[in-house]
Amino acid sequence: MTLQIGPHSVQPPVVLAPMAGITNAPFRTLCREFSGGKGLFVSEMITTRALVERDAKTMRLIHFDGTEKPRSIQLYGVDPVTVGKAVRMIVDEDLADHIDLNFGCPVPKVTRKGGGSALPYKRNLLRSILREAVSNAGTLPVTMKMRKGIDDEHITYLDAGRIAVEEGVTAIALHGRTAAQHYGGTADWDAIARLKEAVPEIPVLGNGDIWSADDAVRMMRETGCDGVVVGRGCLGRPWLFGDLVSAFEEGGAGTCASPTLREVARVMVRHAQLLGEWLENEERGVIDFRKHVAWYTKGFSIGSELRKKLAIASSLDELGALLSELDLDQSWPLGADGPRGRTSGRNRVVLPEGWLDDPYDCAIVGAEAELDTSGG
Repeated sequence: MTLQIGPHSVQPPVVLAPMAGITNAPFRTLCREFSGGKGLFVSEMITTRALVERDAKTMRLIHFDGTEKPRSIQLYGVDPVTVGKAVRMIVDEDLADHIDLNFGCPVPKVTRKGGGSALPYKRNLLRSILREAVSNAGTLPVTMKMRKGIDDEHITYLDAGRIAVEEGVTAIALHGRTAAQHYGGTADWDAIARLKEAVPEIPVLGNGDIWSADDAVRMMRETGCDGVVVGRGCLGRPWLFGDLVSAFEEGGAGTCASPTLREVARVMVRHAQLLGEWLENEERGVIDFRKHVAWYTKGFSIGSELRKKLAIASSLDELGALLSELDLDQSWPLGADGPRGRTSGRNRVVLPEGWLDDPYDCAIVGAEAELDTSGG
């Protein structure tokens, strides 16, 4: 089973969702190792303005390991001209092989300025951004990721899907939630099926509530989508991509890696080490790794004091020593494969004044909407 993204064949049809602060080069390396290099692994979200201005942090984020093929960058932008410049820069400097555009971020500080998942409501602005991206991309495929809409009264994904096809977008990923749902409730897989019916010309990828390889296979079977995008399900579980390869390529239904705590600890140390090498500073790497500790250790029997110490470790030796104090022979805990990461929802999406008055007016979104934050 193969997903075609422009000239790139993705087999199995599995994509690592861009997640700010998570899907950097070290985490992508871990996921690719478990998948045997199969699948598509997208960078964390890059803001177009920061890229064009060659912000130092941003230039580090677009670094790809020599083994990453294809190199996939997700861009977030609100100004068509700046998006076009960023895409042209990627092409001219050979920075990536695939460009994904983010229209899914539900974070209030972004939507209140008209960015993220609020932007597709303004159909003409969405069209202008897509047109600038595709026209400047040359031979590079441009894809997009979005949500269903702002809330149940302002659903945008079908209109956005048709606009994307008309403007030459290569594939669309749909997170089956509205911005109002944030990460709460249940993802609407039926919406993924409706989008697939509405835009049969290009691949549609489904996103939302994929916690296991079985979930991914079930999503494709129930919706008819062409591939899956995996986000929160792999937090603290990069080996999920090995399960996905098995499920899609070997018919391994029910396959579920169940590492012991010893095996998990080994991955934790490697993850922290990779971060230190990437940041060229061991302490900074271990500090950056702290956010992953709770995800990796979810469900294991670990005392509260040790958990606290693990969450403030600042060297590989300290991290390793603390892990050695655990009962490393513990089996994978029941229930640890379920939901992880943010699960809270919210009821009201903060928007610019008058944003909902006319979905076709020529909206202008300011630079303050272009912030480094979650990919949605």
